Amino acid sequence: MRTALALLFLLAVAAIPGSLLPQRDLNEANVNEFIETNGTIAEIYDKLQLFDVFSSTWFIAIFVLLTISLIGCILPRSWDHYKAWKTQPTRPPKFLTRMPLHSEGTSERGIEELSDKTQAMFKRWRVARYEPGEDRAGALSFSAERGYSRELANLIFHVALVAMLVTIAVGRMVYYEGQVIVVTESGKHVSASDAEQSTEFCNTSTSNYDSFRAGPLFDGTGLHPFCLVAHDFTADYLPNGQAEMFTSNVSYAEGEDIYASEEAWDDYELKVNHPLRLANNRVYLQGHGFAPTVTVEWPDGEKRTQTMQFRPDDLTNFLSSGAMRFDPPAGMYPDLYERRQNQLAIQGLFAPTASWSGENGELLSSSFPSMMDPALAIDIYRGDAGLDTGTAQSIFSLDSTLMHSGALQKLERVNLGMGESVTLDDGTKVTFDGANEFANYQVSYDPMQFWVLVSALVMLASLVGSLVIKRRRVWVRLRPNADGTTAIEMAGLSRTDRAGWSEEFHVLYRELLELPDPEETEEDELFDYEDK
Repeated sequence: MRTALALLFLLAVAAIPGSLLPQRDLNEANVNEFIETNGTIAEIYDKLQLFDVFSSTWFIAIFVLLTISLIGCILPRSWDHYKAWKTQPTRPPKFLTRMPLHSEGTSERGIEELSDKTQAMFKRWRVARYEPGEDRAGALSFSAERGYSRELANLIFHVALVAMLVTIAVGRMVYYEGQVIVVTESGKHVSASDAEQSTEFCNTSTSNYDSFRAGPLFDGTGLHPFCLVAHDFTADYLPNGQAEMFTSNVSYAEGEDIYASEEAWDDYELKVNHPLRLANNRVYLQGHGFAPTVTVEWPDGEKRTQTMQFRPDDLTNFLSSGAMRFDPPAGMYPDLYERRQNQLAIQGLFAPTASWSGENGELLSSSFPSMMDPALAIDIYRGDAGLDTGTAQSIFSLDSTLMHSGALQKLERVNLGMGESVTLDDGTKVTFDGANEFANYQVSYDPMQFWVLVSALVMLASLVGSLVIKRRRVWVRLRPNADGTTAIEMAGLSRTDRAGWSEEFHVLYRELLELPDPEETEEDELFDYEDK
């Protein structure tokens, strides 16, 4: 048990870096930024797996050792408790006067009558009768014990603790969790043109997620099919800009109902801390942001429109940053190389409620998180934007190496309000059409979640039992007197907490000797005094 306690304390200490440092499985971008800004010390942290605490080798080792130690503690204690449960209560000591609680008295009843009454009094106790030849003092005696379930509750607590650790570990081996961003139609601020955006998500492939992580035993083929359509997203704000509630109305269907009629789909109002609970998955509404819409019109009249989510850099007023990439129409540049040299790229900031500052009033910031006066401050580039190269790129920023190498040349730096445009040197027109809000949904699957809850509830209930139940032991010794009366000697011992035990002992003593309750005696004396 000492080893288990030491390992439990060590596990708590080992979890501290996981709460102080960014974790790679939660937000890899924050980890990369921390490493870039902290240099050598961050690299040391990385080698020590401090950015992957809960999946690190040393944390798992402590976790496994704690589980083994608890099992090694439970098994021998369970066997000892079983043997103690089967063993009758120990014989009364020879000298009961040495016990913490002791009382003596005389009863007019015979010894056999008192013997029957004693056994009846201890009917809810574990009782053993010892004849004069078996008793240490050579008299008829009884030994009664109560509170054995205290140790049982303690053992159940430790079993439930091990069960919770095991179910958590198994759950992390087979779980999966993915996040997807869906641009909704609610709160739309789009003027002239509008890019078609899908508001549907289907849990049929890991590639449908924007980010996905899973346990080592999940191979990506065990997804539970369901589809979800996001109808809207609403954010309620206080006057100071603090978010009060996020709400998204969705429709969903599972299994074969996906291909059925619309009547087979169900509606649900998804809120923060009110997830959509499906047969196997849970869908959470995690957050939101904005997706500006930009239209590029080339000199030949062809247009390309994109609605791309921007990353909220300021989670108070939602000043967001992002990037867009546009491939020119195929007919403009028949040569593939020339076409790649004339791609357009946009990178900049979006403010849902624009606030301008700086010397010339051209520095964009946001004054409120709701979309009241959207604006866009962007740099426009022409050149090779890295489209169709097969190399992964961030959707929130352009590749800096392309700009440093000259592959992308900056053409303009402009500030655009909704509906405003800028015309480039070749006649290409770039228009800011407005913005939509997007919602971030998280899909989680953990088949052991129910059993973790059951283990936790059993652990809590058994802990209460182990604290409330008290171990106590009572001995009664009966000796016949020459005048036909019976001498009664009684002693008690509390094996755990003594709080309230003396009152319980004296209640038993008065019951055996048929003595009146002291409170009732005091009341009778008071009434007699008032009558006089």
